[in-house]
Amino acid sequence: MSSYNRFSIIIGSIFLAILMTSGCSSPEPQWPEITQENKPWTRWWWQGSAVDKQNLTRSLEEYHDAGLGGVEITPIYGVAGYEDQFLDYLSPRWMEMLDHTLSEGQRLDIGIDMATGTGWPFGGPWIHGEHASKRLYYKTYELSGGETLDETINLTQEPYVRAVGNHVYELHGFLKAEGEEPQGTVDDPLEKEGSEPLTIEDVEQPISANENLQRLALEQVRFEEDLPLQALMAYSDDGQVFDLTDQVQANGSLDWTAPDGEWSLYAVFTGWHGKMVERAAPGGEGLVIDHFSEPALDHYLATFDSAFAGDDLSNLRSFFNDSYEVDDAEGQANWTPAVFEEFEKRRGYDLRDHLPALLNEDSEEHPRVLTDYRETISDLLLEKFTQKWDEWAEDNGALIRNQAHGSPANILDLYAASDIPETEGTDILRAKMASSAANVTGKQLTSAESATWLNEHFLSNLANVKTAIDRYFVSGVNHIFYHGTAYSPEGDEWPGWLFYAAVHFNERNPLWDHFGTFNHYVARVQSFLQSGTPDNDLLLYFPIHDQWAESGSEMLRHFDGGLDAGFDGSGFKQGAEQMVEEGYGFDFISDKQVLEVQQDGSELQTGETSYQTIVVPQSRYIPVATFEKLIDLARNGATILAYQGLPEGVPGLGNLEERQSQFKSLVDELAFSEVSGQNIQEATVGEGRILRGENLNGLLTYSGIEREAMVDQGLQFNRRKHESGHTYFITNWADEKVDGWVPLARDVESATIFDPMQDELGYARVRTSQDGGSEIYLQADPGESFILETNASESREATYRYVEPTGDEVPVNGTWTLEFTEGGPELPGEIETDTLGSWTGFPGDEVKRFSGKGEYSITFDRPQSDAEGWLLDLGEVHESATVSINGEEVAKLIGPTFQVYVDNALLEDTNTLEVEIANLMANRISWMEKQEVNWKKFYNVNFPARLGENRNERGLFDASDWEPLPSGLVGPVKMVPVNRMQ
Repeated sequence: MSSYNRFSIIIGSIFLAILMTSGCSSPEPQWPEITQENKPWTRWWWQGSAVDKQNLTRSLEEYHDAGLGGVEITPIYGVAGYEDQFLDYLSPRWMEMLDHTLSEGQRLDIGIDMATGTGWPFGGPWIHGEHASKRLYYKTYELSGGETLDETINLTQEPYVRAVGNHVYELHGFLKAEGEEPQGTVDDPLEKEGSEPLTIEDVEQPISANENLQRLALEQVRFEEDLPLQALMAYSDDGQVFDLTDQVQANGSLDWTAPDGEWSLYAVFTGWHGKMVERAAPGGEGLVIDHFSEPALDHYLATFDSAFAGDDLSNLRSFFNDSYEVDDAEGQANWTPAVFEEFEKRRGYDLRDHLPALLNEDSEEHPRVLTDYRETISDLLLEKFTQKWDEWAEDNGALIRNQAHGSPANILDLYAASDIPETEGTDILRAKMASSAANVTGKQLTSAESATWLNEHFLSNLANVKTAIDRYFVSGVNHIFYHGTAYSPEGDEWPGWLFYAAVHFNERNPLWDHFGTFNHYVARVQSFLQSGTPDNDLLLYFPIHDQWAESGSEMLRHFDGGLDAGFDGSGFKQGAEQMVEEGYGFDFISDKQVLEVQQDGSELQTGETSYQTIVVPQSRYIPVATFEKLIDLARNGATILAYQGLPEGVPGLGNLEERQSQFKSLVDELAFSEVSGQNIQEATVGEGRILRGENLNGLLTYSGIEREAMVDQGLQFNRRKHESGHTYFITNWADEKVDGWVPLARDVESATIFDPMQDELGYARVRTSQDGGSEIYLQADPGESFILETNASESREATYRYVEPTGDEVPVNGTWTLEFTEGGPELPGEIETDTLGSWTGFPGDEVKRFSGKGEYSITFDRPQSDAEGWLLDLGEVHESATVSINGEEVAKLIGPTFQVYVDNALLEDTNTLEVEIANLMANRISWMEKQEVNWKKFYNVNFPARLGENRNERGLFDASDWEPLPSGLVGPVKMVPVNRMQ
């Protein structure tokens, strides 16, 4: 952990202690001080690395003013027309721009991360065959006793080439729209109509010899060449095995006569996978590294060492790795030349003796050998890549931020080996894989690539973004990275430079000013979620060996973080989904992490977090060391829950009989007896116990685990703890307002409600429920979120403003003036209207193609009421609003509801209401498409659409058929008289 993180934790703890310590006069609660890491960060795309110092400074200043805490530099493909400004990656000029950015970041208190490469995955022009990703090829031969092989042992790799520009871009991953089925496949993508496919004859070897690699945009390349033989093994029908590798001559002939019997020969060759760096920047185009080879990583990083020599990187916080994504190509990178040696060292037997079992699904040994192979690859990805990359970063004074999902490995261990685990997507369980690893290993930050292409281009508003971010907060994420912000020079015409999969957070977006308000919200929330420690009761064991044992069309199984179809029907998936639905706080835990669990009586401790129990879902396989550790924990006082039953046996093949015997002995120690009326069986083990049953809720209830029943009201939560109590993030996912008492699973004497969107705070109403639990009063509109800080020992009088209507609503009617203040392609003229509606419905084409801001104003008399205040309700808004009354800004509102409290003292006899509305970029973009303005000027993928309905014949995004989207203040606007609740 960095010294900065330790300092943040200390300061946060001091703040919480001060906040929750009682005094004679019940001090009012305060917001924590916002730090650089509390603020949201963004991925900063350097397209073509065509950056200059002036625009770097200007951009960083704008990001600072918008409330961003840091940027992650990721160079990618360039923009057409700016080729003379491209900078080769890691060149002296590129390093000069990095140095300037680090210096300016320090001046502005903007944190700086950088990807360890361009695009993704790791690779570049200095990676050639020896260090590039590998693929297993094999051939078989049959001989009878006395025969010799009359053909040579060789295999010629078939040439293959695929380039982005030749095919319609399709979404084969989690980003595809719900229900959408691509017309092509990963191996055979849909070709563009009328395109002339690139052939291998069009590509020179080595890749770096080709001119204009940006235009070629190669995705995968394999040249025709003879592959090196890795091993030749002979297997007889009576079980004999011979290694014939050394008997293969230089010309490929085999000097061997088969002994008596029937023989199968397996020749294993090392092939070239050919995966290229995706979306590579100039100077970064090239082959992807062999992630299972330490020499390959060393060779790759040596280029960075040379570039960094003599530079001051002290203001670089961390290096970043995008998700694995090596195998989203034809075939798999499933091999490394050292695999036989590494396999025997780790699994205890020679894989060469069992090649038929590995490569043939009908072999009885296949699931066990396949498991061992996949586990070996997992170990190599952890030890030879992740941990070694982390050591290199530490030598450079930096952390690593790592997206482990998509890897052919136990991603819990990969995340745990990272200083800052990072997730992406929208699935809660997927995100919990990363946050669990952080929680279990005591890491303070879990980051997320956030708001990635939420809707179709230009259609995401800030309310959509908030929904996505709140899902991360519920999942345990506390360090948001937007995806993202593209560097764009000041003089480039609107909309500037854009990345193909993003919500386009840049200063040209009409929502930019309101984006700052949203960033303030994120910073407020993260100031709490980055303090204290997690407070989850349960650990859910991840039985990965069951997944490794499952055969499939490919050698390796990749784990995306989400519990995909491969987990269907498993107790693991059922248990995880049920615990989320029922309101139980839990983290996933791997075999390696189970072995590190400590305990204090019945309490389980790992990292800086304490848990009450481990849930072990029924599985076919569990390592004997893991099962033995679970039994030991029970012996020393822990409760272990066997959901749907005990595991059946041990995985893998090596030393199987002895390991299975050890497992059986441990099972035989458990004497289960029925618990009366509970459908639960209990086995006492030393000072603890093991419970098993089919009903997870029953097991958890019997074990004394409390759930957060607030989920029954449509609320979701994330819970942490501090010295005096607990911190809750609570968000309303229901369609209706929550206005009433909300139960808490933790004891509470007092609680502070913080509204991070409106900056309101105060002590909450708290009471003891009929069953002796604690409840707080909450008023939460759909989509609203709050922080709740509880104290278990000190009571406070409620000061938070709860309101209730005290009369009839009053419509705000009259003549509205609409003045367009900022945007384009031109500012429409001023409009006066007595009827609110989308400004696209007013006469003239200017309003239909306009994207920007419009300010509505109206005068109204003070409503007749003795209410203490008013709830101003704007009704329907497209898309976000700044509200001012009598020249004083009241609030910025991003939705989905647009209401704000107005104190009666703010109103005069005659009042002016001003509502500035920002709409989306969509209407202007659609007009530009209709006018055939060439704003899609990017190399490589060049702006694909997310939805098939928005793709033209070239496979690119096309909004020319869009009708103008509703924009502005639709209303109706009304004021509801309210008083404080008594």
